Amino acid sequence: MPEFEVNETIPFEESWLENVHVNLRGLEASVKLIVSSCEVTSDANKVGFALKALTLTDLTTLAGDDCTSNVDRLCIRACYPFYKHSITNDSNEFLKKLHVAAVCVYPTKVKDAYDTLKRLNMLDKIQIASVATGFPTGLYPLQSRLDEITYAINSGATEIDIVIDRSLVLTHQWKKLYEEVVEMRKACGNRAHLKAILGIGECGTMDNVYKASMICMMGGADFIKTSTGKESVNANLNVGLCMIRAIEEFYRKTGKKIGLKPAGGVRTVDDSIQWLIMIKETLGMEYLDPHLFRFGASGLLDDIEKFVLSKC
Repeated sequence: MPEFEVNETIPFEESWLENVHVNLRGLEASVKLIVSSCEVTSDANKVGFALKALTLTDLTTLAGDDCTSNVDRLCIRACYPFYKHSITNDSNEFLKKLHVAAVCVYPTKVKDAYDTLKRLNMLDKIQIASVATGFPTGLYPLQSRLDEITYAINSGATEIDIVIDRSLVLTHQWKKLYEEVVEMRKACGNRAHLKAILGIGECGTMDNVYKASMICMMGGADFIKTSTGKESVNANLNVGLCMIRAIEEFYRKTGKKIGLKPAGGVRTVDDSIQWLIMIKETLGMEYLDPHLFRFGASGLLDDIEKFVLSKC
């Protein structure tokens, strides 16, 4: 497998968690101001944003009835989102060349994804992400979670979406959470990027979301991710801005740029545009790249496809 440039673990810094007070109303006001400051009105601009969102998507299937055929279809669609449609306009030929950033599957389905992408000669273009470490709860023995990471990587995964143990967040066991993330970073090594799922709907408070974000970045996460998609509350712009503030502060302290992945709840073109605007206005245009920003979604591509084709 190829080796990747990854975020290195840094020493645990408890002082970074002191005097953290996230004002929810302040976040809400900031989000409204940011999103309204860059309204997208023209169809051309909306199509541009929609296609950008497509290239930043981790196309996901995490169903209990996933099987080889499901994953095969997912991978084909990831490679050729518009392949079912006859696009004859020369100006739209580029649509046939677009693809998503990654596919995301359970560890036991990684080999299926690998085989399909290899058959399609797309292994160098589309990443294979796998939700490991006792997804979606994280409430499994640490060794079994580490074994899942190893299994997924050995099967062909190039990205591991770990899920943290939210009980450690709720009981403020920050050092233990840090130590677990460090072990997961070690299990990934430089063979796979690590995306840390916070499960924000089960973290209790925005203060906890901020602190958990900092801990995961200290521990070596390449991305911090909002949700598993299985919680009652998933990705929303308010919590996204909270995590962005943590990313900004981590960069100020270390010079390291950590990615963000909203997952769960981003279903429409309009949803994705709001996220892209917020990223552009806070972290900057550089972040509108698969190396630093992803959408975790199963239904977003449907809306992008419908919208783009209606305008072409």
